[in-house]
Amino acid sequence: GATAVGIDQLRTEGQSLLLLAISDPALASVATSLAEKPQAEVALHTAGALDASVLAPLRAAGSSTGSLHPLMAFPGILADPGQADGKVFAFDGDPQAQALAVRLALSWSGIPVHVPAEARPIYHLAASLAAGGIVTLLATAAEMARKQGLPHELTEGYVALARGAIEQASQASELPGAITGPLARGDLGTFQRQIEILEKLDKGLAQAVMGLAELTLRLTSDKADTKSPPEARTEAPRA
Repeated sequence: GATAVGIDQLRTEGQSLLLLAISDPALASVATSLAEKPQAEVALHTAGALDASVLAPLRAAGSSTGSLHPLMAFPGILADPGQADGKVFAFDGDPQAQALAVRLALSWSGIPVHVPAEARPIYHLAASLAAGGIVTLLATAAEMARKQGLPHELTEGYVALARGAIEQASQASELPGAITGPLARGDLGTFQRQIEILEKLDKGLAQAVMGLAELTLRLTSDKADTKSPPEARTEAPRA
Protein backbone atom coordinates (compact mmCIF):
# COMPACT_ATOMS: atom_id res chain seq x y z
CA GLY A 1 0.00 0.00 0.00
CA ALA A 2 2.96 2.41 0.15
CA THR A 3 3.26 5.06 -2.55
CA ALA A 4 6.60 5.42 -4.33
CA VAL A 5 7.88 8.98 -4.80
CA GLY A 6 11.08 10.47 -6.15
CA ILE A 7 13.83 11.76 -3.87
CA ASP A 8 13.02 15.34 -4.84
CA GLN A 9 9.42 14.84 -3.65
CA LEU A 10 10.00 12.86 -0.47
CA ARG A 11 8.85 14.59 2.73
CA THR A 12 8.97 12.79 6.06
CA GLU A 13 8.07 15.75 8.27
CA GLY A 14 6.28 14.62 11.42
CA GLN A 15 7.74 11.12 11.26
CA SER A 16 10.19 9.77 13.83
CA LEU A 17 12.65 8.23 11.36
CA LEU A 18 14.08 8.62 7.87
CA LEU A 19 16.17 5.50 7.15
CA LEU A 20 18.56 5.68 4.20
CA ALA A 21 19.55 2.20 3.03
CA ILE A 22 21.33 3.19 -0.18
CA SER A 23 24.82 2.87 -1.66
CA ASP A 24 27.68 4.74 0.02
CA PRO A 25 28.52 6.94 -3.02
CA ALA A 26 24.91 8.13 -3.27
CA LEU A 27 24.47 9.17 0.36
CA ALA A 28 25.88 12.71 0.20
CA SER A 29 23.89 13.78 -2.86
CA VAL A 30 20.68 12.15 -1.63
CA ALA A 31 21.06 13.83 1.78
CA THR A 32 21.50 17.18 0.03
CA SER A 33 18.35 16.64 -2.05
CA LEU A 34 16.29 15.46 0.91
CA ALA A 35 17.35 18.44 3.02
CA GLU A 36 15.43 20.72 0.66
CA LYS A 37 12.15 19.38 2.11
CA PRO A 38 11.05 18.98 5.75
CA GLN A 39 12.20 15.60 7.02
CA ALA A 40 11.87 13.32 10.05
CA GLU A 41 13.21 14.00 13.53
CA VAL A 42 15.96 11.42 13.05
CA ALA A 43 17.82 10.44 9.88
CA LEU A 44 19.90 7.26 9.93
CA HIS A 45 21.98 5.66 7.19
CA THR A 46 23.04 2.01 7.05
CA ALA A 47 26.52 2.41 5.53
CA GLY A 48 29.27 0.71 7.52
CA ALA A 49 32.27 2.70 6.33
CA LEU A 50 30.73 6.18 6.68
CA ASP A 51 29.90 8.17 9.78
CA ALA A 52 26.97 10.50 10.38
CA SER A 53 28.74 13.52 8.86
CA VAL A 54 27.68 12.38 5.39
CA LEU A 55 24.16 13.42 6.44
CA ALA A 56 25.32 16.95 7.36
CA PRO A 57 22.74 18.66 5.07
CA LEU A 58 19.92 16.90 6.91
CA ARG A 59 21.44 17.81 10.26
CA ALA A 60 21.65 21.45 9.20
CA ALA A 61 17.98 21.24 8.20
CA GLY A 62 16.98 20.12 11.70
CA SER A 63 17.19 16.32 11.78
CA SER A 64 19.24 14.44 14.34
CA THR A 65 21.60 12.26 12.29
CA GLY A 66 23.34 8.96 12.84
CA SER A 67 24.24 5.58 11.42
CA LEU A 68 23.05 2.04 12.05
CA HIS A 69 25.00 -0.65 10.21
CA PRO A 70 23.95 -4.31 10.42
CA LEU A 71 27.04 -6.50 10.64
CA MET A 72 25.65 -9.02 8.17
CA ALA A 73 26.40 -10.23 4.65
CA PHE A 74 23.85 -9.10 2.07
CA PRO A 75 24.40 -10.90 -1.25
CA GLY A 76 20.76 -10.10 -2.04
CA ILE A 77 17.54 -8.87 -0.44
CA LEU A 78 17.04 -9.98 3.17
CA ALA A 79 13.60 -11.56 2.93
CA ASP A 80 13.30 -12.62 6.57
CA PRO A 81 13.91 -9.95 9.25
CA GLY A 82 14.35 -12.81 11.70
CA GLN A 83 17.79 -13.33 10.20
CA ALA A 84 18.87 -10.22 12.13
CA ASP A 85 18.35 -12.08 15.41
CA GLY A 86 21.58 -12.02 17.42
CA LYS A 87 23.48 -9.95 14.85
CA VAL A 88 25.58 -6.92 15.77
CA PHE A 89 24.38 -3.45 14.73
CA ALA A 90 27.06 -0.73 14.78
CA PHE A 91 25.65 2.70 15.63
CA ASP A 92 26.87 6.27 16.07
CA GLY A 93 25.67 9.86 15.69
CA ASP A 94 23.82 12.52 17.65
CA PRO A 95 22.42 11.45 21.04
CA GLN A 96 18.81 11.33 19.80
CA ALA A 97 19.83 9.38 16.71
CA GLN A 98 21.89 6.95 18.78
CA ALA A 99 18.96 6.32 21.12
CA LEU A 100 16.65 5.48 18.22
CA ALA A 101 19.33 3.33 16.56
CA VAL A 102 19.68 1.27 19.74
CA ARG A 103 15.91 0.86 19.98
CA LEU A 104 15.75 -0.34 16.38
CA ALA A 105 18.56 -2.86 16.86
CA LEU A 106 16.93 -4.26 19.99
CA SER A 107 13.52 -4.45 18.28
CA TRP A 108 15.12 -6.75 15.67
CA SER A 109 16.69 -8.83 18.48
CA GLY A 110 20.07 -7.47 17.46
CA ILE A 111 23.07 -6.44 19.55
CA PRO A 112 23.77 -2.68 19.40
CA VAL A 113 27.47 -1.77 19.57
CA HIS A 114 28.79 1.80 19.51
CA VAL A 115 31.41 2.34 16.79
CA PRO A 116 32.61 5.99 16.79
CA ALA A 117 33.16 7.97 13.62
CA GLU A 118 36.96 7.72 13.59
CA ALA A 119 36.86 3.92 13.91
CA ARG A 120 34.32 3.20 11.16
CA PRO A 121 36.74 2.79 8.20
CA ILE A 122 38.76 0.07 9.95
CA TYR A 123 35.60 -1.44 11.46
CA HIS A 124 34.14 -1.83 7.97
CA LEU A 125 37.41 -3.06 6.45
CA ALA A 126 37.56 -5.76 9.12
CA ALA A 127 33.93 -6.65 8.38
CA SER A 128 34.69 -6.96 4.67
CA LEU A 129 37.64 -9.21 5.47
CA ALA A 130 35.57 -11.38 7.81
CA ALA A 131 32.81 -11.91 5.23
CA GLY A 132 34.10 -11.32 1.71
CA GLY A 133 37.60 -12.43 2.64
CA ILE A 134 36.41 -15.88 3.64
CA VAL A 135 34.53 -16.30 0.37
CA THR A 136 37.62 -15.11 -1.51
CA LEU A 137 39.70 -17.77 0.24
CA LEU A 138 37.15 -20.46 -0.59
CA ALA A 139 37.10 -19.41 -4.24
CA THR A 140 40.91 -19.47 -4.24
CA ALA A 141 40.96 -22.97 -2.76
CA ALA A 142 38.56 -24.11 -5.47
CA GLU A 143 40.74 -22.48 -8.12
CA MET A 144 43.82 -24.30 -6.82
CA ALA A 145 41.99 -27.61 -7.03
CA ARG A 146 40.82 -26.82 -10.55
CA LYS A 147 44.34 -25.95 -11.71
CA GLN A 148 45.51 -29.29 -10.34
CA GLY A 149 42.75 -31.04 -12.29
CA LEU A 150 40.82 -32.15 -9.22
CA PRO A 151 37.04 -32.84 -9.33
CA HIS A 152 34.65 -29.90 -9.00
CA GLU A 153 32.83 -31.75 -6.20
CA LEU A 154 35.72 -30.89 -3.89
CA THR A 155 34.41 -27.33 -3.69
CA GLU A 156 31.52 -28.50 -1.51
CA GLY A 157 34.04 -30.24 0.70
CA TYR A 158 36.08 -27.05 1.10
CA VAL A 159 32.94 -25.09 1.99
CA ALA A 160 32.01 -27.70 4.61
CA LEU A 161 35.58 -27.57 5.95
CA ALA A 162 35.38 -23.79 6.28
CA ARG A 163 32.01 -24.04 7.99
CA GLY A 164 33.50 -26.40 10.56
CA ALA A 165 36.50 -24.12 11.09
CA ILE A 166 34.22 -21.14 11.70
CA GLU A 167 32.22 -23.18 14.20
CA GLN A 168 35.43 -24.08 16.04
CA ALA A 169 36.54 -20.44 15.98
CA SER A 170 33.21 -19.33 17.47
CA GLN A 171 33.86 -21.60 20.45
CA ALA A 172 37.55 -20.74 20.91
CA SER A 173 38.61 -18.47 23.76
CA GLU A 174 41.14 -16.86 21.38
CA LEU A 175 40.70 -16.95 17.60
CA PRO A 176 44.34 -17.86 16.78
CA GLY A 177 43.90 -20.99 18.87
CA ALA A 178 41.41 -22.31 16.31
CA ILE A 179 43.85 -22.06 13.37
CA THR A 180 44.82 -25.47 12.01
CA GLY A 181 47.11 -26.81 9.31
CA PRO A 182 50.85 -27.41 8.82
CA LEU A 183 51.91 -23.83 9.58
CA ALA A 184 49.94 -23.75 12.83
CA ARG A 185 51.73 -26.96 13.85
CA GLY A 186 55.14 -25.60 12.87
CA ASP A 187 55.44 -28.10 9.99
CA LEU A 188 57.29 -25.80 7.58
CA GLY A 189 58.54 -28.70 5.45
CA THR A 190 55.06 -29.73 4.32
CA PHE A 191 54.12 -26.16 3.48
CA GLN A 192 57.39 -25.66 1.58
CA ARG A 193 56.69 -28.66 -0.64
CA GLN A 194 53.13 -27.53 -1.29
CA ILE A 195 54.09 -23.97 -2.20
CA GLU A 196 56.77 -25.20 -4.63
CA ILE A 197 54.15 -27.22 -6.49
CA LEU A 198 51.70 -24.29 -6.49
CA GLU A 199 54.35 -21.98 -7.94
CA LYS A 200 54.56 -24.24 -10.99
CA LEU A 201 50.78 -24.01 -11.42
CA ASP A 202 50.32 -20.30 -10.72
CA LYS A 203 53.06 -18.00 -9.38
CA GLY A 204 50.64 -15.19 -8.57
CA LEU A 205 48.48 -17.50 -6.52
CA ALA A 206 51.55 -18.83 -4.75
CA GLN A 207 52.58 -15.30 -3.77
CA ALA A 208 49.12 -14.63 -2.36
CA VAL A 209 49.29 -17.83 -0.31
CA MET A 210 52.71 -16.79 0.98
CA GLY A 211 51.20 -13.55 2.23
CA LEU A 212 48.52 -15.49 4.06
CA ALA A 213 51.21 -17.79 5.45
CA GLU A 214 53.01 -14.82 6.99
CA LEU A 215 49.81 -13.82 8.78
CA THR A 216 49.26 -17.40 9.95
CA LEU A 217 52.79 -17.66 11.35
CA ARG A 218 52.48 -14.34 13.12
CA LEU A 219 49.20 -15.37 14.75
CA THR A 220 50.33 -18.89 15.70
CA SER A 221 53.97 -18.27 16.66
CA ASP A 222 53.29 -19.27 20.28
CA LYS A 223 51.38 -22.37 19.18
CA ALA A 224 53.91 -23.70 16.64
CA ASP A 225 56.11 -26.72 17.35
CA THR A 226 59.08 -25.56 19.41
CA LYS A 227 61.30 -27.96 17.43
CA SER A 228 60.90 -25.77 14.36
CA PRO A 229 63.63 -23.18 13.79
CA PRO A 230 62.73 -19.90 15.54
CA GLU A 231 63.26 -17.89 12.36
CA ALA A 232 60.82 -20.15 10.53
CA ARG A 233 58.08 -19.30 12.99
CA THR A 234 58.45 -15.56 12.51
CA GLU A 235 59.03 -15.40 8.76
CA ALA A 236 57.21 -17.27 6.02
CA PRO A 237 59.43 -19.76 4.17
CA ARG A 238 60.71 -18.54 0.82
CA ALA A 239 60.06 -20.69 -2.20
